[in-house]
Amino acid sequence: MRLKAVLMAGGEGTRLRPLTSNQPKPMVNIFNQPVMSYIIELLKKYEIKDIVTTLQFLPQLIKNYYGDGSDLGINLNYAVEEEPLGTAGSVKNTEQFIDGTFLVISGDAITDFNLKKAIDFHKKKKSLATLVLARVESPLEFGVVITEKDGKITRFLEKPSWAQVFSDTVNTGLYILEPEVLEHIPSGKNVDFSKDLFPKLLKEKKPLYGYVADGYWCDIGNLEQYRQVHEDILNNKTKIKVPGIKMGSKVWVGNDASVHPSVKFKGSAFIGNHCKVEEGAVIGDGTIIGNNVVVKNNAKTAHSIIQENAYIGPSVSLDGCIVGKNCDVKNGVNVRHGAVVGDDCLIGANAIIKPNVKIYPFKSVDAGATISRSIIWETRGMRSLFGTDGISGIANVDITPELATRVAMAYGTSLAKESLVVTSRDTSRVSRFVKRAIIAGLTATGIHVRDLRVAPTPVNRFNVATTAAEGGIHVQISPFDPQTIQINFFNSNGINMDAGGQRNIEKYYSREDYRRAFHNEVGEILFPPRTLETYSAGLLRTVDTKRIKDAKFKVIIDHAHGSSAFAMPLVLGKLGIDAISLNAFTTEDETAVEGANFDQSIKQVSNTIKNFKANLGVLIGGSCERIFVVDEKGKLIEPNDMLHLMTYLVSKHEKAKGKIAIPLSASHHIEAIAHAGKRKTVRTKVSAANLMERALKGDVVFGGSQERGFIYPGFLPAYDAVMSFSKLLEYLSYEDKPLSQIVASLPKCKIEEEQTFCSWDNKGLVMRRLVEAAKDGDIELIDGIKIHKNGGWTLILPHPEDPYINIISEAKELRQAKSNVAKYVKLVNEITKG
Repeated sequence: MRLKAVLMAGGEGTRLRPLTSNQPKPMVNIFNQPVMSYIIELLKKYEIKDIVTTLQFLPQLIKNYYGDGSDLGINLNYAVEEEPLGTAGSVKNTEQFIDGTFLVISGDAITDFNLKKAIDFHKKKKSLATLVLARVESPLEFGVVITEKDGKITRFLEKPSWAQVFSDTVNTGLYILEPEVLEHIPSGKNVDFSKDLFPKLLKEKKPLYGYVADGYWCDIGNLEQYRQVHEDILNNKTKIKVPGIKMGSKVWVGNDASVHPSVKFKGSAFIGNHCKVEEGAVIGDGTIIGNNVVVKNNAKTAHSIIQENAYIGPSVSLDGCIVGKNCDVKNGVNVRHGAVVGDDCLIGANAIIKPNVKIYPFKSVDAGATISRSIIWETRGMRSLFGTDGISGIANVDITPELATRVAMAYGTSLAKESLVVTSRDTSRVSRFVKRAIIAGLTATGIHVRDLRVAPTPVNRFNVATTAAEGGIHVQISPFDPQTIQINFFNSNGINMDAGGQRNIEKYYSREDYRRAFHNEVGEILFPPRTLETYSAGLLRTVDTKRIKDAKFKVIIDHAHGSSAFAMPLVLGKLGIDAISLNAFTTEDETAVEGANFDQSIKQVSNTIKNFKANLGVLIGGSCERIFVVDEKGKLIEPNDMLHLMTYLVSKHEKAKGKIAIPLSASHHIEAIAHAGKRKTVRTKVSAANLMERALKGDVVFGGSQERGFIYPGFLPAYDAVMSFSKLLEYLSYEDKPLSQIVASLPKCKIEEEQTFCSWDNKGLVMRRLVEAAKDGDIELIDGIKIHKNGGWTLILPHPEDPYINIISEAKELRQAKSNVAKYVKLVNEITKG
């Protein structure tokens, strides 16, 4: 019985738009033939000629092109999905054609893998399912597969963050399966191989293996990869042959092509059949010209793809761009790097198409126009919108009103019409214009907005969590840099939006596929009354105000000109303390709390404590989330000591039952402190979002981090400086010692931290090698790699936004912690240098 193949060709290819706006992703051309044709040729090479193709998006285009496959010497059947069924569900839909071992392969990737070796491996291992794997430099956009030495699969990670990258072997979407696999897939359901089926089979201890294939593989997932695969084929990085006749060492020319003798070639290039390249043209490196294309005199191209039947006028400049089929590009046009012109477009003379602009099919551009935004939608090329601080960048440079509006429209499109979103900002002027642009974008997509105007971040979170809002957005300047703006998104629980929600926004943003409300569907803007009063009343219900009053505390509070000056007075009036407030008026020229003036602010608090003989002092960050505490001697309590202090006080005095949640990067002394107070602890991933998410579960009473952010889920599962301050006073009312003595009685941690450079391309390799090198210790793979050894630990954590790896170590002695950090910094550098 001959092996059969299921060719997956239902992809819509949203990230390849506008190339896929009017055709399925497998029909996108590479060297004048659809990418799917290369997969069919590969299957034929290994005598796999019985093929069933799964279809969903514009299926008739594929059917019309390939027919029954007889012209290609294959037997081709089709299985059309009425609605998306997922990768595994699609294969289940082909069950009637399957009668033995079969191969599943993607119709929108390019590969030259040796399929026979993979099939032989599958048979030798007697595997139920064999996944063909490839090693890649940056595994973030793929499913990482971790195997033992014999290939047995031990773990799956679907599109991991850098902190979860423990290997650089990824799932290529090429599988060899036994028909029994189909019994595990429900009919008519949306089921994914990587997310659903394979983890299920692994849990059931079914024989799953990974075969790491040699050769070329490229998942054509985005426009840059589409350009790159052409250049890879052109530069002999694959076994796929470039069509045409080779002229010299680097240029291929098709049948009946006319190339003027004066044309200059600068590097590798391909010119298709029946093309005409006129006098004075310069064909630069990486140029791909499709069939029946005219390139007029003095035109210049480099690293660009021109698809069939296009006209490129005199003196046109194409640099790193894509021009679709049947386009008419008039004289003097300049199309810059990353721009894509869809099929059947007319670009008028001397127009400039700026970098990364997308022009969708059947559009026209007026002569002389400069297009800096997509038609009809806008675009901006970037690695990722979201980072650890939400969406951040320099005000009016990176974070512009246009970007804010587009991001808000993407968010609004991801929500149902008439959903409610809460907005707020800090006191700065720059936050005001960004927030107003966000409100415009939300309402334009039919989303109602409850605008709190200037409000502390926790007030926004509380309002979201206690009402029917779908989410919240708070705009603020960075606590470290007054030029940097941060846009923070909250989910319906008032906590930081998770990675799934962020990807959803990025999906609509990158596709520029925004919903636009009709005139009678535009969202309302609401200004709710007594928001601060509602927040403070909710907070005070969770605090023992009588004990605080009876303790008669004297406290210094520095509001740092931030929005805590609005919320704190409503709480202070009920606590009955003697409070001296500093910088309690707000200003539109707000400075970053932890910027250049931080030391001076702490010194002012310290001196005021001494002068007025206060019990303690606090400085509250501009977002009102983090709290800086100064003891009665005027000394700032360090971050790790502050977490120790709060853990001790919660364990000893908090009446509510529950666990204490702390990040992996916190000192191991936390467990001992908590256990002394008969509290259990639970470790989370390092980010604030993960700590908040864990705090949502009903078994946590307190969460804290070394960032001086503290969470009381009984009130709000997020950082809140006013709540932290109030609970600190409540706990101290039980103590008979001053704050400095309590801190001095707690263990001191010996922690060292260093950041070392690691390029994006090397992060996956580094993490895999470090896992292999660390097998003599006790390893945790929750977030990065945490190695326990000799009573201490070392955490290796890739930076999520920048090309760095953070290495943190705790030991019994600081000298040992420093030695551990130096060891792994050296190891990272050795791996990256090869």
